[in-house]
Amino acid sequence: MARGHTMSSNGAAVSLMASRTDRLPSADRRVVAFVCENCGRPGFAPSSGLRRRPTLPDFGEPLPVQKVAVPCAGRVQPEHLLKILEDGADAVGVICCEDGNCHHLEGNRRCRRRLDYVSELVEQAGLGGERLMVFVLPGSAAQDMALGIGAQPVDDPLLSQKVAGVRAAFLAWLKGVAPNPLCRGDLPDEYVSEVDTNDESNE
Repeated sequence: MARGHTMSSNGAAVSLMASRTDRLPSADRRVVAFVCENCGRPGFAPSSGLRRRPTLPDFGEPLPVQKVAVPCAGRVQPEHLLKILEDGADAVGVICCEDGNCHHLEGNRRCRRRLDYVSELVEQAGLGGERLMVFVLPGSAAQDMALGIGAQPVDDPLLSQKVAGVRAAFLAWLKGVAPNPLCRGDLPDEYVSEVDTNDESNE
């Protein structure tokens, strides 16, 4: 896939049928995925005194994926992506909200710009820019706001299908990513603490 490619939940669903007969990526791949806490979930009424425990979509991956939950994909900085690849990860994915429904207005777009930038750097370094990819799922900003003013929650009947589509696209992407020559063993566990999870700002 081209560098900086973004796979939407609708576009990813097309890959689902093709992936059923393809071989799965090796279970020894080292993969990290940043997942926005506000995508791929039903709406929640906002609360000024309580921050809900993140509920991430269940992708049911057939291989280990180190997930890092973030309040917004816009929190993921270039240095986070470069550090993970330097540590030997074969691939880094970011799963964010679709345009127009981000809690931080443009956090998803900021994320894509940063990932495009890092992909170019990684390509120039000879590691291959295809090691980074953005996937999108429906956001929940509008749904949360509606619930905050007393509206009845409306579940997306296609949400499970969209999650399955991203799963299929994620696995198809991994099959085309070569092992990282910088790999020195297992990945460290500190990535969660390295990303700012304070929900007050999105600079």
